[in-house]
Amino acid sequence: MRSTHRRLAATAAGLVLAPIVLGGCGIGGDAEEEPATKPARAPAEEAAARSRERVQAYLDAMTAKDVAAGRSQLCALLHDGFDLGATGPNGDFADHFQVPEAAITDIRSGPFGQEVSVSVSVTSGKRTVARPLVFTVTRDGGDWCIAGEAPGGTSVASPTPGGAVLTPPS
Repeated sequence: MRSTHRRLAATAAGLVLAPIVLGGCGIGGDAEEEPATKPARAPAEEAAARSRERVQAYLDAMTAKDVAAGRSQLCALLHDGFDLGATGPNGDFADHFQVPEAAITDIRSGPFGQEVSVSVSVTSGKRTVARPLVFTVTRDGGDWCIAGEAPGGTSVASPTPGGAVLTPPS
């Protein structure tokens, strides 16, 4: 009997002291306390914000004809192709094109990253045309970069009428 009373007394003492001991360790503290660090944004919000920043920087570079600034927004795999075609006859930075207006119209999550839809007004001579484009923005290591550009109106990875799937250039 005596050992039963000792066990009960030790258990009761342990139950009384446990919250005090654990409270000192930071376990079981007030539920109302704020955590020391809160995440800045949810991952989806951060992805959309970073994608918008990258594409807007590219559009600004295209408007200003700043090839180096445009190139710096692209993923490393696209640099060689960009260097060959950016200032060519149909390139985004061609001398005979002017970009009086460029605006982001939508940002969505896609199979290869964030898909940023834009409307770009291009002037060549006296003619101005608005063209929709879709940029795919993804993470490359710890940084965000543009991984693809395609004519707009459809997703970069949308099915074509023949059933084939278009993929971003690599």
